Amino acid sequence: MTSKNFQLDLKDLFLELWAKKWLFIAIVCFFSVTGVVYSLSLPNIYKAEVLVSPNDADSQMQSLVGQLGGIAALTGINVGSGMGDKTAFGLEVLRSRVFSEKFIEKREILAPLMALDTWDSKTNSITYDESLYDEKNKKWVRVVKPPKQSRPSAWEAHKVFNENLNFEKVRESGFIRISFQSKSPELASQWVEWIIADLNHWLKIYDIEEVKRNIYYLNEQLAKTNVAEMHKIFYQLIEEQTKKLMLAEAQSEYAFKVVDPAVIPEEKNSPRRALICILFAFLGTIFAVFIILLNYLRKR
Repeated sequence: MTSKNFQLDLKDLFLELWAKKWLFIAIVCFFSVTGVVYSLSLPNIYKAEVLVSPNDADSQMQSLVGQLGGIAALTGINVGSGMGDKTAFGLEVLRSRVFSEKFIEKREILAPLMALDTWDSKTNSITYDESLYDEKNKKWVRVVKPPKQSRPSAWEAHKVFNENLNFEKVRESGFIRISFQSKSPELASQWVEWIIADLNHWLKIYDIEEVKRNIYYLNEQLAKTNVAEMHKIFYQLIEEQTKKLMLAEAQSEYAFKVVDPAVIPEEKNSPRRALICILFAFLGTIFAVFIILLNYLRKR
């Protein structure tokens, strides 16, 4: 095909587009209206976030840990890990099924987490999806296929919980931004505050129990040995573990300190309705050109 023929073909194509301009406009309008209707049907999602800093309160004990770490390892005791490890461990706990299950059960948020339908900004009230949850009788009524049950399982709740939970590290400062999103801005703010409080409590109890087991084990080993030098080492290890226990019991913000607390968001985080409408209009344009082009090729 020569360049001249190509130009003629391209001209014919534009003539075909012009001849079918009403079809083109109709398709683009249909997609645009569909995009508007779809975007308006989506509920507003609000995101509340809190900025936290890894707690370095036990940094004063790192020198002692360095001195006794090798000896403690020989006895089977972990006298402590770096703060970076504690932070990473805490974030993994935050994502774990065990934590989400305990959190949802303790805070009694299964219904608003799984069945929240709308939030009324004027009355600051929420409504539930009646096909899922009967708020009046406090009963789950959703229809599901076995092995699922009407009441959402811990696994289902964990998936939804993690879909709405997010955290990211701020590179410049090393702080961590933890956020939670919901159709209700008040619930989003309340829940992210509870998450930090419960996570700190969970990690605190975990470390306290571990330290108590270490102290019990060291006392047992101390009673079994008659070597004076070993007595001295065991007493040092027990003293170090006792200090860790005292620090843990005295701190409320055990692993993460709140730098910037959560507030009730006043603006939605999603959906981006304008972007959705533009995307639908763009897809409509592509589809219209494709249909007209296909018709042109059939004629050729």
